[in-house]
Amino acid sequence: EVQLQASGGGLVQTGGSLRLSCAASRINLRTYSVTWVRQPPGKEREGVICINNRGAGGATIYADSVKGRFTVSRDGEKNTMYLQMENLDPDDTAVYYCGAGPGCGYDGGVSSMDYWGKGTLVTVSS
Repeated sequence: EVQLQASGGGLVQTGGSLRLSCAASRINLRTYSVTWVRQPPGKEREGVICINNRGAGGATIYADSVKGRFTVSRDGEKNTMYLQMENLDPDDTAVYYCGAGPGCGYDGGVSSMDYWGKGTLVTVSS
């Protein structure tokens, strides 16, 4: 069974930093497009940042509010992807999910990924 295990969430003050991890088993993340999406309380899931395995393979930010603050990376040896979050704001409070699949699509993979982790909660206090 394919598993994506997200971790690293927690409570942080405004302006703080967190690094989320997503460890994969039974799939090789280097061969998939990988994404981080989030679901704020009472809102729909939204794409945050996605690495597309097609074309140039770069990362695309889907949530404008995270530009300059969030970065995504992959460690092929550990089969793990990361989301580094800096200068966090209360509006970043959400459950963060990692996903893997064929492509990022128009919504950062929200509707196109094949595999999802269970999510990790990030709470930013004001």
